[in-house]
Amino acid sequence: MWPTSGYLIEKEGQILMAIKKGYRFPVAHREVFPKGLMLLGPIGPDMEFERPNVQRTDPETGLLQWRGSMTDPDEDKAKRASFDVTFLAAVQPVPSTPELVAGSGIRMIELEGLTAEPRRMGQGEYTYVGYVYRATGIAGDVNSTAAGQKSAPAPTAGQRAESGKAGA
Repeated sequence: MWPTSGYLIEKEGQILMAIKKGYRFPVAHREVFPKGLMLLGPIGPDMEFERPNVQRTDPETGLLQWRGSMTDPDEDKAKRASFDVTFLAAVQPVPSTPELVAGSGIRMIELEGLTAEPRRMGQGEYTYVGYVYRATGIAGDVNSTAAGQKSAPAPTAGQRAESGKAGA
């Protein structure tokens, strides 16, 4: 029996593959972003819509969600080159790489624990298959608890966290 809440890929009347909706494929950073990935500013808490004091948590892992805006220098289409990545981590990821231009906040990063979830994107007759990217961290993260360094505390209820970019 095929899942009713997923994607079915069909060719010449035969179902080739069924993917459960929301499935996250583990992918290697260099395979998805062969020219690297640029972080376009600070990573901030991913806040609930219309609830600015509540940070989102991932329903699968229970970890806090953080959001950062990225640009893929390998993408030819301008509308697809910039996107947000959701970080699933107990503490805020803080990149250790230098800024490309001092004071710009733009830096090259490498994502760790990267997953891609296929989604239909676009509007009307101009839809395409795109991906929602999630990561567990950044290579060389200065807030890595594995490195034994002090972590940035998560905002608590009643504390308004500074958000990098509003996300839905």
